[in-house]
Amino acid sequence: MATQVKIPTIELSGVADQFKNLDFKQPGQWRLAPKLAAWAFVTLLVLGVGYAALLMSAHADLDSERNKEPVLKEEYRSKYAQAVNLAELQKQKLQVEEYVTQLEKQLPGKAEMDALLSDINQAGLGRGLQFELWRPGSVAVRDYYAELPITIRVTGKYHDIGAFAADVANLSRIVTLHDLVITQQVSADKKAETGNLTMDAIARTYRYLDPAEVAASRAAAVKAKAAAPGATAAPSAGVKK
Repeated sequence: MATQVKIPTIELSGVADQFKNLDFKQPGQWRLAPKLAAWAFVTLLVLGVGYAALLMSAHADLDSERNKEPVLKEEYRSKYAQAVNLAELQKQKLQVEEYVTQLEKQLPGKAEMDALLSDINQAGLGRGLQFELWRPGSVAVRDYYAELPITIRVTGKYHDIGAFAADVANLSRIVTLHDLVITQQVSADKKAETGNLTMDAIARTYRYLDPAEVAASRAAAVKAKAAAPGATAAPSAGVKK
């Protein structure tokens, strides 16, 4: 004959009765159900505080590192492409250096400036122009070169002035013309036009700085930066292309 196993049942009403009339000043005298509930509450509270104090900062660090991952991958791809094409990049570097050397040859040194100024003057005289003004300005020292502006005024025929501008552009050294103003020339009594034109312009010539000048320029820049930390350097003037 089979025996019947009696499964104990929990009377919810009895458990609820254990939470009645609790003395919070004497928790040690509580019955089992309130003690278990208090233990569970304290455990959850400790876990929550521990998560907030320890794991949240770790999660923030983890998210920060995850955000860096795409940037690092892109840097890796870029550097990998450079490494693969290293030979081609070295070849391009040599080509650029050769091009820069060619450009450097178009800038005279300090000793060659007089010859360059003479070439500009001869270009005008060779076209039959008359120089009414030739006034060199102050030299402006840039990072690696010096710039000399010359205010000029020439008179002559229209085509001769155009040919002079073309001759200046085709000089072996770099010379640029700026602020061109061309006007019709009139007679001395201002009653009739002579048929000639007058061109006012600023011719800018450029030369390389020698090593001593480069060192002095850098020292002056460092000194100026130290004197005015908030000041920004003025952009260097470009040369013609």
